[in-house]
Amino acid sequence: MSIDTAELPEPEGPEDRPAPAGNPGWLSDDELRFVRGRLPVVYVEAVPVRLDGLGKIIEVGLLLRSTPEGGITRSLVSGRVRFGETLREALFRHLENDLGPMAFPQMPTALVPVQVAEYFPMPGISPYVDERQHAVSLVYVVPVTGTCNPRQDALEVSWMSPDEALSPDTLDELPDGRGRLLRDALAAAGC
Repeated sequence: MSIDTAELPEPEGPEDRPAPAGNPGWLSDDELRFVRGRLPVVYVEAVPVRLDGLGKIIEVGLLLRSTPEGGITRSLVSGRVRFGETLREALFRHLENDLGPMAFPQMPTALVPVQVAEYFPMPGISPYVDERQHAVSLVYVVPVTGTCNPRQDALEVSWMSPDEALSPDTLDELPDGRGRLLRDALAAAGC
């Protein structure tokens, strides 16, 4: 028996609803919940660094953020890749949003990540956990040369030596496996 799909009603999903005015690549809260419940979401994450004249990492920038529960935690620059946005554009947008427009990130010529992290809502599948969703994150180490003035929900950017950033105390301040992610990303960059 053959079913003529032309007779079936089209399912209504986020793609059938208009995007919020002014930004066709942005999802409403309802659309985001719908997508997060059905598909992995692509993210970019960045470890901002400062280099010496020989290209050696001398400082690592970690964000200080407040949590919805009222706590304070460290984090990396991170965010979703929008529909129709290149990885380069997404990475630059999140660096500028979190570090400010005067950070002057030195975008890599080839966008090969130093790490790929897969976050799951269920602990134990991977070292990375995101209770909201299944997410795939492409991680980059990005040199910045300018002045960083945090924006969005970042409270400050803490610059520390690689040894300080990789200390057990600092790594423990990065939730959901991001301490391991920072360690692995810096190792891939030669620290």
